[in-house]
Amino acid sequence: MDILAIFEDLGMWIFWYTVPFLFLLTVIVFIHELGHFMVARWFGVGIKVFSVGFGRELFGFNDRQGTRWKFCAIPLGGYVKFLGDETEAGGTDREALDNMSSAEQENAFANKSVGARAAIVAAGPIANFLLAIVIFTAILSVYGKQVTEARVDGVVPGSVAERAGFQPGDLVITIDGDEIGSFSDLQRIVGVSAGTKLNVVVDRGGNRVELTATPEQHETESSLGKHRSGRLGISRSATAENVSTERYSVPEAAILAVAETWFVVEQTGVSLAAIIAGRESTDQLGGPIRIAQMSAQVATFGIVAFFRFIAILSISIGLINLFPIPVLDGGHLVFYAIEGVRGRPLSDRAQDISFRIGFVSLAMLMIFAVSNDIIQLF
Repeated sequence: MDILAIFEDLGMWIFWYTVPFLFLLTVIVFIHELGHFMVARWFGVGIKVFSVGFGRELFGFNDRQGTRWKFCAIPLGGYVKFLGDETEAGGTDREALDNMSSAEQENAFANKSVGARAAIVAAGPIANFLLAIVIFTAILSVYGKQVTEARVDGVVPGSVAERAGFQPGDLVITIDGDEIGSFSDLQRIVGVSAGTKLNVVVDRGGNRVELTATPEQHETESSLGKHRSGRLGISRSATAENVSTERYSVPEAAILAVAETWFVVEQTGVSLAAIIAGRESTDQLGGPIRIAQMSAQVATFGIVAFFRFIAILSISIGLINLFPIPVLDGGHLVFYAIEGVRGRPLSDRAQDISFRIGFVSLAMLMIFAVSNDIIQLF
């Protein structure tokens, strides 16, 4: 066996896995931190460092206001370090704060109002949601959206759909009162409704027929792991008369993009709640290895699919950052809410203990996710 060929194949494998992953992660992290940065500047907070990645600085520059913009060797995250911060996690350096001039103290993050600090912290996840909305808007306005009618082409014998009374030619109009505009709309609702009774209205030869069906859970397995979703047992009609491409103006695309973003937020929340409640397996939790796998695979589907994946991942990261875990943005927001109610912040010791617990919890979750990735990989 040619050893050189093996190393060449390994190098190409690493290249095609790491390049898409690093690109999408850099974009998402940069936008997240830019949200913190812009709102902090708006409130007059001094910013010492804007970093994409951790560890040793690879390259960077200082802007006119003294902020060091840098890209570091470990591109798995990033941070904005405000005036008066002790660490990248945002702890306050009280000694340094006391030794500042009055002008510096006025610009220190810790001395801003609780509302300003909350707005600065919330701006990161909000920026992630806005990135997704911008990407979805661009895709819909430039490429449009291919729509397949929610018409039943076939019914699987013995399936939920057959027992519920679906017939070939039925056009699904509504599910639980929600209008169905395409087969994708139908799939989305059914996919997250395993075990839930659905009231379906179909158009059958010009007549409205009401049906009741409870999707059954179906499991598929791929190189990325096991995926569970609801299934009725019907197939779509992909004939030319049932497929069309809809074009949208920018305002129309933006409205649909907001709805799409909310749908991803909602379904991510439902999935996480199901995992926490034990209704779904924890093997669906993935870490950076699985994200790298997915980004490499999606990149082969084309630029639209790849940027759509960036949008979905950006939403997920924004949502995770809002979790009420110390160290994450959501944990900081909880502290500010407590401060707003009490009229004074929690003690430094209480915050320090909370951050340590949060850091350990986050580290354990990351180890668990990476172990899942390794199990799925091998």
